Amino acid sequence: MTKTIDLRSDTVTKPTPGMLQAMSEAEVGDDVFDADPTVNALQEKLAEMFGKESALYCPSGTMTNQIALRISTRPQDEVICDKRSHIYLYEGGGIAYNSMLSPKLLDGDRGRITASMVKENINPDDIHFPRTSLVSLENTMNKGGGSIYSLKDLKDIRSICDDHGLRMHLDGARLFNALVETGDSPRDYGKLFDTISICFSKGLGAPVGSVLLSSKKKIKEAKRVRKVFGGGMRQAGYLAAACIYALDHHIDRLAEDHRRAQILGEVSRELSFVRQVYPVDTNIVILDLADKSESWLLSELEKYHILAVPFGRRLVRFVTHLNFDDEDLQQTIEALREIG
Repeated sequence: MTKTIDLRSDTVTKPTPGMLQAMSEAEVGDDVFDADPTVNALQEKLAEMFGKESALYCPSGTMTNQIALRISTRPQDEVICDKRSHIYLYEGGGIAYNSMLSPKLLDGDRGRITASMVKENINPDDIHFPRTSLVSLENTMNKGGGSIYSLKDLKDIRSICDDHGLRMHLDGARLFNALVETGDSPRDYGKLFDTISICFSKGLGAPVGSVLLSSKKKIKEAKRVRKVFGGGMRQAGYLAAACIYALDHHIDRLAEDHRRAQILGEVSRELSFVRQVYPVDTNIVILDLADKSESWLLSELEKYHILAVPFGRRLVRFVTHLNFDDEDLQQTIEALREIG
């Protein structure tokens, strides 16, 4: 049977043998009663890592993002974010439905907005305008091809937020990809953001789960929102054990995903049907096709048992991950060269 090489996302990974063993040996309880020791250990471990007071384990990054929006704002408020943000594009209109917020969409550099952009888009105190109350950033930026914020730029945005009484949220679905590249500390981020969402089911390779980080007061409020969202789980320690294992074993290896993505990007720039390749900063490779449709390339790739995703008009995205090794990389390169 021919193996399928799945580059649609880093969410397609399967638990490693070591992760499965950790899951099977987990000590569990009822997390809705705060009685699952493994969930509690994960929350404490991540809070300590980022220097935050508390944390809350949830089923998905969409949920942790949406909870963060809910606990950081009031109805009729406005959240400033880039127009490519996951919270705006890929969370089912939750900004409006769950929190009754208005988004102020900015057009940053590959999804990265600046302090001056934030300052220019804070609404005046006027009843005709929604109240600007929150800035939401995404690092790495999915739609920007895994682009990374510099710590200086984040500090500059934080300064503007402090000057105007705004809160800051980080959609850190792939934050550890950024940290591996920059060498920045998780605690650097903990000092800057009021709320942080960390996803474990992407590059870190766990099957399920994201964690929201914030103050004790905000996490207490977040538990209420998680409840009404239907996010309370019972013996969730089996899943949390995979996340702990990922923190202990899967962070440094993200550099391998980045290395393979770089090679894939370099090869793709030589292909006749590729107009350009977005800069490859982490584990995401986006091809901008010259005179072919995205559906054409996806169809051609399927002939070689390779999967990717459409990412816009004439755009195709590949995402490297822990189940994509050097042999898979070579097969993908050969297939692309044969196609183009």
